[in-house]
Amino acid sequence: MDDADVTIGPVNLAARVDDALAVQALAFGLSEDEIVVRRHIVLRHLLNPGACSYGATNAAGRLVGFVYGMPNDRTHWWSGVVEPYLRAGGTADWLDDSFVITELHVHPSYQGRGIGRELITAITDQSDLPRSILSAIDTESPARGLYRALGYKDLARQVHFPSAPRPYAVMGAPLPLPRRNGLRATGSPRN
Repeated sequence: MDDADVTIGPVNLAARVDDALAVQALAFGLSEDEIVVRRHIVLRHLLNPGACSYGATNAAGRLVGFVYGMPNDRTHWWSGVVEPYLRAGGTADWLDDSFVITELHVHPSYQGRGIGRELITAITDQSDLPRSILSAIDTESPARGLYRALGYKDLARQVHFPSAPRPYAVMGAPLPLPRRNGLRATGSPRN
């Protein structure tokens, strides 16, 4: 697999939801039942105003990574769950004027090559909001390391989502996110 053969750009995630969930299942360890539930959630999220998605495709057109997000809305379920944790830490204002990274996943055989970095910077580049927020499993992981390298800081830790077996951290970063070599990744092949 040659990294130069991976292209980052906007993707119609609703049309490729099954491909995206196959990547997420491998990257995140989802069961068949969880995939069915998440399929409906993803399709519903994509109907929100300002929702957008980017994908990483290989030379054969296979989706090997994706990200999607939207401007945060305090009436959404996610905001309702995280708001008390943020309020307790004095960071609830991050729920306003923020672009939420809803999901970001890269196929395991393509991880560690900068694809996740390019996906998240590409999607946040399209936002005119001053900052971005996301949630990630509250453990030291490559994903958390990437988010920190991009300027995300912990806003709340040990956040418990209903039915999630592990606690999450909510992280926030000012936009635009920093780049390697100052280059923008949107729509171009990786070289």
